[in-house]
Amino acid sequence: MKILYLGDSITDCGKNTSAGSMLAIGQSYVMLTAARLAADNPGKYEFVNQGISGNRIVDLYARIKRDCWNYNPDLISILIGVNDVWHDINHQNGVEADRFERMYDTLLSDTKEILPDVRFMIMEPFVLPGTATTAHWEEFEKETALRAAIAARLAEKYNAVWIPLQKRLTEAAGEHPELITPDGVHPSIAGHQIIADAWLSAFPG
Repeated sequence: MKILYLGDSITDCGKNTSAGSMLAIGQSYVMLTAARLAADNPGKYEFVNQGISGNRIVDLYARIKRDCWNYNPDLISILIGVNDVWHDINHQNGVEADRFERMYDTLLSDTKEILPDVRFMIMEPFVLPGTATTAHWEEFEKETALRAAIAARLAEKYNAVWIPLQKRLTEAAGEHPELITPDGVHPSIAGHQIIADAWLSAFPG
């Protein structure tokens, strides 16, 4: 069973694409979920990390054939959305909520057309107060929640496994969100473990 992870820097997290590199899987929740599944089921799963730092939904769609369809995965795990907000706040180059929904929907529908038997795991985009988000917190919180709601609707539409993360991370952070994600976007090792736990608890096998 081939599991392919799509996303941005949260998924990418320092992966090394050099041939044969032991770090090709990265150092994120992807590594943690892959490690657990591989240890419990030797030889059963193949893992492909196709997260790329900085990606928005439009970037994900632009490379979907090369980095996803060509691998013919059995299951696709997707975490995307926060850069669609962040890039707009910092560089006026984000993806508005309605366009985010159209592009995400198109990505999923096109993928099902190419790979009719593929299954999806759709992860909730999240944000916490941190060095990159606090100055524009109200906008970050509002806009990320909009994209999370879109992702949830699309998960239902495509009968995907839905993985809620915002509440879980917020509750874990308590009064010290910097311990979960120092800048408000990129998880610490504790944050990645929380995400991995949520992913594994939802994994359909």
